[in-house]
Amino acid sequence: MKSAVEKRSVVVGGHKTSISLEEAFWAQLKEIARTKECTLSKLIADIDAGRLHGNLSSEIRLFVLDYVRSRGRQIQSPGQ
Repeated sequence: MKSAVEKRSVVVGGHKTSISLEEAFWAQLKEIARTKECTLSKLIADIDAGRLHGNLSSEIRLFVLDYVRSRGRQIQSPGQ
């Protein structure tokens, strides 16, 4: 089963940028933002500010993976 990658535009640090992520990552990222009581743009800006890797999309995936692992949850793909 192939997961569709969705490209979305967000404002990070006052600049509009496009980020490509699978829907499961977008959904989990929104859930994390809601849990942290912040906007999606703020959460992405925070991830970007602490970026250790070259690609923001990859950094976001690693952030989400670390977040769900630390809470003992699994990422659910759409349709599961």
